[in-house]
Amino acid sequence: MTGLCLVSLHRNAYHVFELIYWMVIMAVGASELTQLHPVSGVRLSAVAAGIRYPNRLDLVVIALAEGSVVSGVFTQNAFCAAPVTVAKAHLASGVAPRYLLINTGNANAGTGKRGLDDAKHSCASLAAICDVPTEAVIPFSTGVIGEHLPMLPIIANLTGAFAFLEADQWLPAAKGIMTTDTRPKGASDQFKFEGQTITVTGICKGSGMIHPNMATMLSFVATDAPVSQAMLDKLLHESTETSFNRITVDGDTSTNDASILIASGTADVSLCDSESSPLYAPLKACIDRLMIQLAHSIVRDGEGATKFVAIKVKEAANAAEAKSVGFTVAHSPLVKTALSASDANWGRILAAIGRADVQDLDVNRVTIHINGILIVEDGARAASYTEIQGAVAMQSEHIAIDINLARGSVSDTVYTTDFSEEYVRINADYRS
Repeated sequence: MTGLCLVSLHRNAYHVFELIYWMVIMAVGASELTQLHPVSGVRLSAVAAGIRYPNRLDLVVIALAEGSVVSGVFTQNAFCAAPVTVAKAHLASGVAPRYLLINTGNANAGTGKRGLDDAKHSCASLAAICDVPTEAVIPFSTGVIGEHLPMLPIIANLTGAFAFLEADQWLPAAKGIMTTDTRPKGASDQFKFEGQTITVTGICKGSGMIHPNMATMLSFVATDAPVSQAMLDKLLHESTETSFNRITVDGDTSTNDASILIASGTADVSLCDSESSPLYAPLKACIDRLMIQLAHSIVRDGEGATKFVAIKVKEAANAAEAKSVGFTVAHSPLVKTALSASDANWGRILAAIGRADVQDLDVNRVTIHINGILIVEDGARAASYTEIQGAVAMQSEHIAIDINLARGSVSDTVYTTDFSEEYVRINADYRS
């Protein structure tokens, strides 16, 4: 089947499969996306290439206007996937990025030299169609690890994907980058600057294997604001640290993580080239909000998730110990299974705090609240606490665990999910 035929499939018959697929449950909160505003200078397309499953959007192309600036952060997993290696090389080549090429269903990770050759070949094939240098194409893959990329369906559908590029295809693209996700994830925001409307829109995917050291599994955020390379790098790294670097589903860092920030520069406003630029503060605030929203959407759609959990660590002596306590609690299988059972088993939280990397912790000063209910103080169960209070607090699908270490002035928040029986089923059956 040619790429153009697959475009027709997407526009007509695809909705039959889609109605079935999007009925999957086990996610927290509403699934409806707000309007995803087009970003001037950015066009997208998504087609069903049959990379792993038939009739499922799995090949996405994002086209960038000439002069666009791109920044990226990638997984710190030593077994990084072939597309990560190639993407880093292409971004460092000095050739201006013009196209992003994303496939799902296959991670092209753990595939050795052939994997690198396949990633390069896919870039070269799209580059030939678009008449740009190979280095102007940045590749991304997500899916099963250890299997070679099926090149025939990818190459055969690049022409169709190129032909279907439109500015209003953010939602199909969000669907096209999914793997075990139960729903597409995206966010969009706008603000006024110098009489112009500045737009920031982004999509992401991620549901399992979420504990990135830099970003999330895949995230693509774009703005039409003009931004220098140095400032775009700064904006991405700082926003990533407070968003995608503060989420965890299962404590596993993917081989394929990538977070990309794009500035098309098509808005007719003054350039953001320093922190003192008038555009910097409002643009940073907008990007920060949007990336936190995207990060939260990944946690809410964690594999088998029934709870969205915010673990706030207060009055830590420094940022490192606040982060350590937050992630130690978030990664505890015993805490996560108790959350799934709506069981206020505060002893598990206490034990996790105690084994975090905090020197000379005075446990008698630590307090723990769950959804506003004081559970632990003075090194033991709070005198005012009752099991009925705990049971009521834990029934909510939104759980706030507030931990006060009473040893400093630093706060940090980590976002996570529970572990349900569905999580085990999803991951046990993932390759079948």
